[in-house]
Amino acid sequence: MYSTPSYPQLFTPLEVGHTTLRNRVVMGSMHTGLEDRAWDTNRLAAYFAERARGGVGLIITGGYAPNRTGWLLPFGAKLTNRTEAYRHRVITRAVHEAGGRIALQILHAGRYAYVPGSVSASSIKAPINPFRPRALSDRGIRRTIDDYARCAELARFAGYDGVEIMGGEGYFINQFLAPRTNRRTDRWGGSAENRRRLAVEIVRRTRAAVGADFLIVFRLSMAELVENGQTFDEILTLARELESAGVDILNTDIGWHEARVPTIVTSVPRAAFVEFTAKITAAVGIPVCASNRINMPEIAEEILTRGDAQLISMARPLLADPEWADKAATGRTDEINTCIACNQACLDHAFQHRTVSCLLNPRAGRETELTLLPTRRVKSIAVVGAGPAGLSAAVNLAERGHRVDLFEALDRIGGQFDIARRIPGKEEFDESIRYFTRKLDLTGVQVHLNTRVTAAELIDRRYDEVVLATGVRPRIPAIPGIDHPMVLSYAELVRDGRAVGKRVAVIGAGGIGFDVSEYLVVDGHPALKPDEWREEWGVDTDDEQLRGQLRAARPAPAAREVVLLQRKDTAFGKGLGKTSGWVHRAALKAKGVEQIGGVNYERIDDAGLHISFGPKREQARVIPVDNVIVCAGQESVRDLESELIAAGVPTHLIGGAELAAELDAKRAIEQGTRLAARL
Repeated sequence: MYSTPSYPQLFTPLEVGHTTLRNRVVMGSMHTGLEDRAWDTNRLAAYFAERARGGVGLIITGGYAPNRTGWLLPFGAKLTNRTEAYRHRVITRAVHEAGGRIALQILHAGRYAYVPGSVSASSIKAPINPFRPRALSDRGIRRTIDDYARCAELARFAGYDGVEIMGGEGYFINQFLAPRTNRRTDRWGGSAENRRRLAVEIVRRTRAAVGADFLIVFRLSMAELVENGQTFDEILTLARELESAGVDILNTDIGWHEARVPTIVTSVPRAAFVEFTAKITAAVGIPVCASNRINMPEIAEEILTRGDAQLISMARPLLADPEWADKAATGRTDEINTCIACNQACLDHAFQHRTVSCLLNPRAGRETELTLLPTRRVKSIAVVGAGPAGLSAAVNLAERGHRVDLFEALDRIGGQFDIARRIPGKEEFDESIRYFTRKLDLTGVQVHLNTRVTAAELIDRRYDEVVLATGVRPRIPAIPGIDHPMVLSYAELVRDGRAVGKRVAVIGAGGIGFDVSEYLVVDGHPALKPDEWREEWGVDTDDEQLRGQLRAARPAPAAREVVLLQRKDTAFGKGLGKTSGWVHRAALKAKGVEQIGGVNYERIDDAGLHISFGPKREQARVIPVDNVIVCAGQESVRDLESELIAAGVPTHLIGGAELAAELDAKRAIEQGTRLAARL
């Protein structure tokens, strides 16, 4: 496909069984929610086809249950009959016409099924699910194996090039493999050989059902990161048995949903778990696919060059940029809209039973709805503010053909992203700023930095439209002594790099308060140092007899003493992301951050921060600190709005300028994109 690809290992074709993959880029499974509703089939086809046109070698769908007891949700995605299979032909046809290949993932949820009547190896309730499963009988197990084989046959009938059998992440098959969830004493439990029996039999029966010329991928749990999981020696043995049973590709799976070690959030180092994949690669003779926090081609190329894997799986990076593969192959790496692993519109949506999209690319999952077609009438448009909302609006407006001027009061673009990238664990935001910088250049946006444009200037230039993406300013609460020299706003601390002492109080425990607290207690950037990060969280890549690949966590000492305070008496971090909030809470706990809720801020003076608390504020305390950092919310910056409207200029507020309640880059970027599509 590419005569001289920029990453030769990544873009070398691969023969797998009877199938040729055009490159080593695999779009990993990501359940979007579109799988669950028959009327969304065309949307799902468009979503996959856009990634196939973007050059992906193999696409793997979201999970489809092989029977009703395997449902993730009531009436969720399943493939159990020919009527359902016929509907899938729309998807497979669209992908094949775009030059790609696609495999259907077969996923039985087991005890993770969010429905009563779920089944598992043993009747052990998952900590993240209110429903207790029943232990499946021997007869039920044999019927379930039949259902897997039947599902694969239907996938072939539907036009898929193969199936991926989900054997990891704590789902049904994994529940049989691990002593944590398998306490059976029959032939399906007890010894490691018996616990492996289900996985191996499913593969054998599936291979017999579909024949030799149909891909079978097995998603193998290579590091479970839960207590009483499999040993790595058991996992290696399983990998060899799966190869003998008929698997064509082993795909990496890391961690269970209930694991207390982060595996995919932005603070996890890139390719943090590839050592596990490399050991499996060395033990088998079939291709192995690396996964987890691989978001840029240079990382993928290094993995392939070392021989740690033969394929690279990415799910969220291909939500962020469906052209990822083509851009990498043609030397346009600087144009890649890099996944920052924020989870806000993808996994958070999935676990809230909402349709998956992407913070950086709101078109993901909305390809048939949110279109950016060339404009029929070229307009002259001013965008004021180069934060996430303004950048999104500017580049998309210009890409449609409008003439765009972008005004920014600071000497650099990024807005809140420029602050976020300085937080330990959020270094990926640097990539977003790099991407937007390149897009501004490519689309011809005229960028005016260090320019605090006035309403009069905008009026004089006679713009057809003005977009106010002027963002927010930190809200400064009316606390006596708030003007004390020890007090800093979060922007002064993080963006301006103001020095602080060893004892710090943080006022406000929203998302920014948590970020600032991590900034204060962490010395350096663990996300850039995989060995240090693994020490922090207790991940062991060496001991092959250690169950669950877990050892005692050894977090580095906190760089400062930090007290995090909030007026509310609710749980701290309640408003943080569903799939990432627990990571931030655990990180601050490991660093010994004191958290005090339900407080009233009395005053700030040389002695420190004075607070009162209790039902009648009858208790008082002085917190002796060197500095107080204010993270007490934001206020919208709308200074230009009224004058522009009075002059009759069509004016649009987006992002923090429109709503400052809690900074929300997902909303800001989507607003900018939708406005660009509309104007």
